[in-house]
Amino acid sequence: MYAVLKTGGKQYRVQEGDVIFVEKLNAEVDSTIELTEVLAVSKADGQLVIGSPVVEGAKVVAKVANQGKAKKVIVFKYKPKKDYRKKQGHRQPYTKLVIEKIEA
Repeated sequence: MYAVLKTGGKQYRVQEGDVIFVEKLNAEVDSTIELTEVLAVSKADGQLVIGSPVVEGAKVVAKVANQGKAKKVIVFKYKPKKDYRKKQGHRQPYTKLVIEKIEA
């Protein structure tokens, strides 16, 4: 059984027990959250339910494992022959989720 869910402007295909990294959510570590924007659900008997736009009554229960920041990405801008250089770093915050249950 798997589900396709949407969070943070991205879509994720998840199964029970999966660990995913999503855009930062406002939740405490070790708390449980419910993701209700489920776009599709595949049931155990092979039946695929596709929502329009979401599946009614479906939700994914996940546990927040960690809040953190990704590796640093270097943003370097320069203009040749003009003595212009700008170096900047960016670390994108994320939330690490462990999928516990898919309810449909």
